[in-house]
Parts: sequence; C-alpha cells; structure tokens
Amino acid sequence: MIFKIDKHKNKAHPEMRVAFVCYSPNGSYSSFIKADYKIISKYFYTYIVSYRRMWDSLAMMMIIWRSDVSLTWFAGGHAFLAVLFSKILRKKAIIIAGGFDVAYVPEINYGRFTQSWHKKMFTQFALNYADLVLSVSDFTKTDVLSHSKPKNIITLYNGIDTNKFKRWGEKCNLVITVASGSGNIIKLKGLSSFIMAATYIPEAKFVVLGLSETDMRTLKTLNPPRNMKLFGSVSQEVLIKWYQKAKVYCQLSYRESFGMALAEAMSCECVPVVTKRGALQEVVGDTGFYVPYGNPDATAKAIKKALNSSENLGKKSRERVENMFSIEKRATGLVETIRGYNN
Repeated sequence: MIFKIDKHKNKAHPEMRVAFVCYSPNGSYSSFIKADYKIISKYFYTYIVSYRRMWDSLAMMMIIWRSDVSLTWFAGGHAFLAVLFSKILRKKAIIIAGGFDVAYVPEINYGRFTQSWHKKMFTQFALNYADLVLSVSDFTKTDVLSHSKPKNIITLYNGIDTNKFKRWGEKCNLVITVASGSGNIIKLKGLSSFIMAATYIPEAKFVVLGLSETDMRTLKTLNPPRNMKLFGSVSQEVLIKWYQKAKVYCQLSYRESFGMALAEAMSCECVPVVTKRGALQEVVGDTGFYVPYGNPDATAKAIKKALNSSENLGKKSRERVENMFSIEKRATGLVETIRGYNN
C-alpha cells in the first residue's frame, strides 16, 4: 500500500487531531516509530501518513488540513512537505530529528548534509520553519543547531519499554553488538575493532546481530575468529533473548545519535562498552566502560573488565535506563508537547 491512514480516537481527548508523518519506502517502520505512534494514538485522534513517493503529497496535504498538528519523524524530504503544507494551512508542525537526517560526517559518507544541495535545502527548510524540533539527544540537538536556526528546539530522549526489555535468567560469557541501519555500517559501528577484540578473548563468545547480506559477506572476508558468529536481522523477541543472555554489550561506533540497541541492552542488565562518540556518553553515563574508536587492544581490555565486573554494574545500567529513558517519560513528553501546540 503506497499510502496508509490509520485512525484511533480516544474519548478523553477527542479535540486533538494529529497527522503522524513518516517516510516508509518499503511499508515498514522502525521500532521507535511504532512506539511513538502507539503513544500518540492512545491519547489523540491520529492519522499515520506513510509517505513513499512524490505523488503521495496531495493525500498528505489533505490529512494535514484535517489535523491540528503534524508530527514528522526525521527531517527529510517528507518533512519539508509536511512543514510546507502545515504553514500553508496554518497548522502547527513538529519534527523529530533522529540522527542521520541532521548529520554531516563526510569522512565516512554519512548524513543528510553530505548529500545533494536540494536535499540539504529541504532539511534546512523543515528545521527552520517547524514550530518545534524534538531532538533524540543533546548531541543531535547540537547537530541541528550547526545546520539551521529552528524556532524552538528541545531534547526528548527515545523511550525503552523496561517491562519488555528486562533481565531473565543467567548471564553467559557472551559479548554482543547490533549493527543495523544504512550507510557504511562496518565503519560506522566499529565492527573491525569488534572482530579484532574477539581474537584476544577466545574464552568468550561474540555475536553480531542485524547485518545485511552485503555487510555479512564483507565481514566474512575479514576472517572473524571461531568464537564469533554473524547473524542477519532478527525479530524483537529473538533480540531480547540475546540481550538477556549477554553479559556485555558493545557499541563501538564512529558516532551515534542516541543508541537504541545500547539502551535496550542496558535495560536487560548488559554491561556497556562504548566509544566516546556521539550521544553514547549521554546514554551510558558512569555505568560502563569507554574505549577509543578503532582501538581493538583497548576494546579487548575493556571487554575483559566488563566480563569480570559484578552484577551490580548491569543493575546500575538498567536503573539508568529506568530513570532517564523509560517509555513512560517519552510518552509524557510527547503528549504534553502535542497538547501545547493545540490550535
């Protein structure tokens, strides 16, 4: 289906109508987008606009005309249209800046602002003319401000369902990382360092999850050690089981706008080993170990420390997620923000 509209009406707040806009070229949505839609549709009369191609524009405009507020995930070309239509129709427009859409990392060819001039222009227009920009971290907020001058911008962290992502059973001598997304994933996620670190710790098992077929083939050419296994995309249920088994979760990224998989793993009491890049320090705080990007030796030493750490450190990681990144805090922020822009 090229264009999809889902409606849900909550009797407690029938006065608010929200156009929830997202870019969905293959008809699927990221878990965090699904979570936000679930929150919003619980409180407001909500239309989800699954933008795929330019000819969906007229339908998008009609939905925004029927709404009070447009809320758009990521500041891409679809956000340009959502903000433009909102301004023409005198509706309020909110954009969620999620990371790639406001990044400029030319050394690894990553980010919206490494692309063509017209794509950059669309994003700048959306950021400058939206009534509010919600950034998923302070780091992402800094990215937004380096490229645009939004009317209003605040940080609202992504939310983790800590009732779903929780420890279950005994932890194993297992180290995992999740490497999904677009772009140069191997360099972006620091997978070369992860592979090398595994060769230094043969007594532990290492797992990479979420790989595309192309990335998996490329990683196999790097001769991963016998104690490492590579997997493609897995369901959320399977992913949770991996989090629950693992003692250590690694996020060895060149940059991260937030780190959803990291926060999910921490919620399952994995001890984090991360680089001091992007928003990773915001997420981890003092609950894990830090390593330089691209340093396998330092990474292996940190992983050994994490494997030998007490269970209290994993519990501390979960407590940080509960206190700072719970789905309940995300829900409160989204609902109060939308109510504040009621015409």
